Amino acid sequence: MELPINNPLLKKLTVTRITEEAPGFKTFIFEEDAANRIHYQAGQYLTFIHYFNGIETRRSYSITSSPVLNEPLAVGVKRIENGLFSRFMTDKVQPGDVLETIGAAGLFTLPENIKDYKQVFFFAAGSGITPIYSIIKTILHQHSHIHAVLIYSSHSQLSTAFLHELRQIQQQFTDRLIIEFLFSTDKNIYRAHLHRDFIFSLVNQYKKAIVQQVLAYVCGPVNYMRMCIYTLQELNIPTENIKKENFNTQKVNTVAEPPDKQPYNADIYFAGQAYRVIVNYPDTILKAAKKEGIALPYSCEAGKCGNCTMRCTKGEVWMSYNEVLTPKDIEQGLVLTCVGHPVFGDVELHA
Repeated sequence: MELPINNPLLKKLTVTRITEEAPGFKTFIFEEDAANRIHYQAGQYLTFIHYFNGIETRRSYSITSSPVLNEPLAVGVKRIENGLFSRFMTDKVQPGDVLETIGAAGLFTLPENIKDYKQVFFFAAGSGITPIYSIIKTILHQHSHIHAVLIYSSHSQLSTAFLHELRQIQQQFTDRLIIEFLFSTDKNIYRAHLHRDFIFSLVNQYKKAIVQQVLAYVCGPVNYMRMCIYTLQELNIPTENIKKENFNTQKVNTVAEPPDKQPYNADIYFAGQAYRVIVNYPDTILKAAKKEGIALPYSCEAGKCGNCTMRCTKGEVWMSYNEVLTPKDIEQGLVLTCVGHPVFGDVELHA
């Protein structure tokens, strides 16, 4: 049984303005000081908490504002027909309403060694533009040595979020930003949908740097991202240079089991506090913490969003599923507590 959690992570944000970017897609803009209270990086998301019929529900929405510009904090939300939270956001929330968030998180961000790269390719489909929109603005305004290419797929011009804004940015940075808009209504079938041969053609046409100096960011439906990533790997873009953001947080049924199911202690250091929990399989580290009433950040509980990421500095954590962390992240000790189990001994984790 999980204990009730008095969550010290919660922050309140007041909605000041709502704009409809495309049918069913809205941007929620928050009060002016929100950007000062919520520290974030371009490409991250905010995880919101709301209670529906007394049941806590969490959903994460990508930040569309840029932290390097004097912009109010904003997130983009696409209405999903069977999406409880997105329907609440797009149908019910009005300017003046207060939303609760545990803050910004996510690994779909620029690397610390961004100066080592010369070009970034962005692949966005539908609402996958939301985190990429923030990153593009940040790169163009803060990293003058980088050239960017955006390949943006949507149904039509009418359904394309940020179409006008992106065209304005392209005019402002004509020497550093190339945008290819692909519409599925296009009569030219070759351009109507992104495919392997088209990616080969676009990358070879626009590539200005050696592959080791090229980054790629991919966000869209699962099959779209898989196709993009496989093709980029065929083009010899290093796997560690390719990042994806997964909006599908549905849990995956996995038969994988840890090599060790014994109970172990997890010492957790978070927000200036130290906690010790006993993790009994099949509980994950996050589940064990929730049972003790410890408020740790999380959202999907499926190994897909990265909100629960911590660094393991002692011992070993086995993960049943991972769609977020790269081999380099894991090498540096990052783990997902929502799918993580201590194995072969006690572990120590730091936020």
